[in-house]
Amino acid sequence: MSRSIKDYIIIALKGMGMGAADVVPGVSGGTIAFITGIYEELINSIKSVNLNTIKLLLNFKLTDFWKAVNGNFLLSIVLGIGISFVSLAKLIKYLLEQHPILIWSFFFGLIVASALVIARKITEWKIRSIIAMLIGIGIAYMVTVVTPAETTNAYWFLFLSGALAICAMILPGISGAFILLLLGKYEFVLSALSNFKFDVIAVVGVGAAVGLLSFSNLLSWLLKKYHNMTIALLSGFMIGSLNKVWPWKETISTFTDRHGVEKALVQENILPQTFENLTGQGSNLALAVGLAFIGFFLIIIMDKYSLESKK
Repeated sequence: MSRSIKDYIIIALKGMGMGAADVVPGVSGGTIAFITGIYEELINSIKSVNLNTIKLLLNFKLTDFWKAVNGNFLLSIVLGIGISFVSLAKLIKYLLEQHPILIWSFFFGLIVASALVIARKITEWKIRSIIAMLIGIGIAYMVTVVTPAETTNAYWFLFLSGALAICAMILPGISGAFILLLLGKYEFVLSALSNFKFDVIAVVGVGAAVGLLSFSNLLSWLLKKYHNMTIALLSGFMIGSLNKVWPWKETISTFTDRHGVEKALVQENILPQTFENLTGQGSNLALAVGLAFIGFFLIIIMDKYSLESKK
């Protein structure tokens, strides 16, 4: 596939969108890849990094290696994701702490639209596709209600966290950032990115690379052999994940982390009016609904643009 520099800049921008989504617990970069039309190419490109292509690299057949792994495409994506991680980590962390209702409302709209967009890609609805969607909804919902853990910062666990998070990161609907949150490593990794702690970044990065190469082969096979069922499952993941991003929550119990900071441990979704009655704070309902609609229509516009680009 012949591409111009402009094409690769657009791909890098899509990578930035993926990176921005992956920073937020509950939103998946795989969702952005899917709705911008690069998901299957991304999975197949990652899958192409195997023993044969590594042999090309070790034999210094660099041009053949680069072509075999779709190098320009992958480099553009990685650069975009990296730029987002470095530039947006502090901003997202600030917004989550200071304006949680507004940012969760925006992402709620994003995910609702994304689930609809992905479900539209199912070419034929059968009982097995419906069952796959229901399974996806159930799995994602169960993931969202699991209590976050307080875990070790040892390198082996950081490696494992990176491997598990990256598998979720390329699945639409299941957020890699949320998996890090469940493993008790979200803020630790976010802080490492913000403060350029290269040892932590390197260990998590190597774990992510190993997990990505392993999981992409399975996902590529599923998309080829059971396309509609796989798409239905992925769409179900997104619907189930909406439980996590509902903006108004009541904190049922808290915990104190190793730094002495009290944080929410178990939360329950509540209505905006109930939130106002319980907390005495404004629900920001009008602004929240507006941001949800902006998120919704942003995805619809991106999907329309993607379809027009393909035509």
